[in-house]
Amino acid sequence: MGLSISILTGITLNFGDPSSDQKFPTARLQKGFILLDQGMELTEEAVGFGVPVIKRGLQSIFPGNAELTWQKEGSRWVITAIFKLNLVEKFSRVGNGEVGNKPFYEVKDYLAEVIRRFPVFRRLLTSISSFLRQMFHWKTTYSEGGMAAEMKVIYTLEAGTGRTMVDVDVSDLPSDITEVVMMNEQGAHAFDRYRDSSGNCLQGEAIGCWDEVTANEAWFESSARRVAFRLSQVKGAQLFRGRELIGSRLAWAGFGFTFPPSLRKLHYEMLIERIA
Repeated sequence: MGLSISILTGITLNFGDPSSDQKFPTARLQKGFILLDQGMELTEEAVGFGVPVIKRGLQSIFPGNAELTWQKEGSRWVITAIFKLNLVEKFSRVGNGEVGNKPFYEVKDYLAEVIRRFPVFRRLLTSISSFLRQMFHWKTTYSEGGMAAEMKVIYTLEAGTGRTMVDVDVSDLPSDITEVVMMNEQGAHAFDRYRDSSGNCLQGEAIGCWDEVTANEAWFESSARRVAFRLSQVKGAQLFRGRELIGSRLAWAGFGFTFPPSLRKLHYEMLIERIA
C-alpha cells in the first residue's frame, strides 16, 4: 500500500502500512504521512500527518490499518484513506501478557487526561508513571479494543509547493464517540521549536505536552534540518500543540485538532516549508 510523494525538493511524504520495526510501541498503529528530509525519516514515535483518533469518554481509540486509493493529475495528488479505528493503549509485561482490567485502564485514562489538561501536575505524574513502569516492567502495547469504527480522510497534495489539504468525514461514527482528534505530528528530536503568529517562541520542554493554541497560525521547526510545518485555526475545532521526549517510549512533536462528531466534516490545510 506504500505511497511516496515528493512535496518539496529533498522533502518526501510517505504513507505506508503499520511497521514491523518495534523500536516504538506506535509501530503497531496505522500512521499517516511521515516526513523524510534528504531520505532521512523524521517521524520517530509520532503518528505522522493527518491521522484520526477518536475518543469514547476518556478512552482513546487509534487506527490499526487503512485502505488507500489515489489519483494523480499533473502535480496534484488526491489520496483517500479509509481508517479502521480499533486499537487501544494497554500495558504488558514480558511473559505475562496484558496488565490490569477495566478499572485499571479507567484510572490510567483519567490520569493521562489530568497530565494533558493541568500543567502543574505534569512533571510529578509523568515521574510517577515512569517509576511505576520501571518497577513493574510495564511496556506500552496496542491491541483490539472491542470496537471498530471507520473514518474517511481525503488528502490533496500539491507536489512542489509543500501544501496539503485535509478533508475529514465523521458522519458515520458510532453515537457513543464523544470527540475526534486529527493528529499532525513528527519526531521530537527533529522538531524542537514551536512558534506562532502571536510571537510565541518555545524550545524543547517549554512547549508542553498538550496546550491550546490561541494564535491564528502556528508551526513547528526543526533547528537541525531547517524544515517546518504550519497550521491555522479552523472554525468549530480547537487546536492544541504538544511535544514529548521520554526515553524510548515517547518522541513526538506536533498539533491536534479536536472537535465534536456533531461537526460532521472538517477541512484544514498544512504547509511544509524550508526555513532560513
